[in-house]
This record gives sequence, C-alpha cells and structure tokens, in this order.
Amino acid sequence: MTYDELENWQSVQYRMDEEGFDYCFESYSHWDEIKDEEFHRLRLGFLQHMKELREYIDSKVEEGQNLELEEGLEDE
Repeated sequence: MTYDELENWQSVQYRMDEEGFDYCFESYSHWDEIKDEEFHRLRLGFLQHMKELREYIDSKVEEGQNLELEEGLEDE
C-alpha cells in the first residue's frame, strides 16, 4: 500500500465516523480514487440496500396514512 492509498482509506474512515455512513457513501463522494473492487462492490450494495429500505419504509408510511384516511387507525 502506498502512502496515498493509506490517506484515501483514512479519508473514507474519517467521513464515515464524522459525517455518517449514509452521507459518506450517498452524497459525499463516489470514492473513485479508491482502486479496490471489493470496496466498490460493497459500497454499491450498501447504497442499493439503503434505497430498498427507504422505499419499503416510505411504502409502509403511505399504506398507514391511506388506512388512516379511509378507516382510522387503531390505538394500541
């Protein structure tokens, strides 16, 4: 590993810790300077799963709001 590569990995680690995992990979950077296939496979998988989870949660909220409008929600 070169010094520049180490700095790149440290930058990713810093952004995950300081900015948050989702922001680090979704908004901050695509990390093109990291030349590691496994990293990018995992990064893209994380982004895909995060998108799927967000869509699932959004659909459950929409489902609940529609039910609330139509029938009213039950209190637990």
